Amino acid sequence: MEAVQKTPEREAFYKKIDGENLSALWNVLGDLVTPEPRSACRPHLWKFDSIRDYMNEAGKLITAKEAERRVLVLENPGLRGQSKVTTSLFAGVQMVVPGDVAPAHRHSQSALRFVLEGKGAHTTVDGERTAMEPGDFIITPSMTWHDHSNETSEPMFWLDGLDIPMVQFFDASFAEGSNEDQQKLSKPAGDSFARYGHNLLPVDEKRKSKTSPIFNYPYSYTREALEQAKTRNEWDACHGLKLKFSNPETGDFAMPTIGTFIQLLPKGFKTARYRATDATVFAAIEGKGRTRIGDQTFEWSARDLFVVPSWHWVTHEADTDAVLFSFSDRPVQQKLDLFREDRGNA
Repeated sequence: MEAVQKTPEREAFYKKIDGENLSALWNVLGDLVTPEPRSACRPHLWKFDSIRDYMNEAGKLITAKEAERRVLVLENPGLRGQSKVTTSLFAGVQMVVPGDVAPAHRHSQSALRFVLEGKGAHTTVDGERTAMEPGDFIITPSMTWHDHSNETSEPMFWLDGLDIPMVQFFDASFAEGSNEDQQKLSKPAGDSFARYGHNLLPVDEKRKSKTSPIFNYPYSYTREALEQAKTRNEWDACHGLKLKFSNPETGDFAMPTIGTFIQLLPKGFKTARYRATDATVFAAIEGKGRTRIGDQTFEWSARDLFVVPSWHWVTHEADTDAVLFSFSDRPVQQKLDLFREDRGNA
């Protein structure tokens, strides 16, 4: 593309139209329509042990009720001050200590929880309560009441993922608090999984939500699915063995704005190069290894978190059998015909 030359006459013209809230496209076209994705989002890894220490310190400084949610935001180093882990997604680590109640509220933003550490604390979504264990993937659909509580003797930590930047982009944010810290239970524990989690659906039920009717995908079932798939020995060169969490009603992603995935990398497995347009957040739930993103290498172990920006070459290598959870904005990109991937030499 030929560079636009500056002349005194042109500069005077730009100044004149600026007063009318107009600008010349030819001056900015190269930054608006780029040959490849260009983003301030940068690769980064957060060590969970450090986050846990900071969270324990925060627990002495502020209550869950006062904070609304006691969360440390994972701020991408290239997007500081924006509360973004990627340009379209939010991520944070939440802690609920014994005796805590994170009060009930609801909002337009869809949220996921991926449990990192602790066992037996509860989250309640639209009147149904579920216990939480490491590796569980839990959904809070848009505008559903939800609260969290911990009646155990140990703190609970989980990864929060929300589509906050996406909702902000569309100016579609609504939020509402409740007069009660905890909502009334209107369904038995396990109700949604019993109805929808066994390849059976209630006949003639008409649901309006695009989010999966299952709101807790227990890790015990997820791990079993990985082990069962492993027996076929069909390893993908770029992903090892990778599955997506799906909506049993549609077969689509479990959430309309956030794609969620689980993948198994056997000991010694090194993936082929891969890149895609969906910047992705990863959480290791088992094992240890390393991930190379562009020209940077990050060593990770269980509960560590890292982010891969859009269109960056990535490879994973497992020192032990490892399981990685990940999430991205892939559902939105695919529906808008924007998603693209490149499998390198695979």
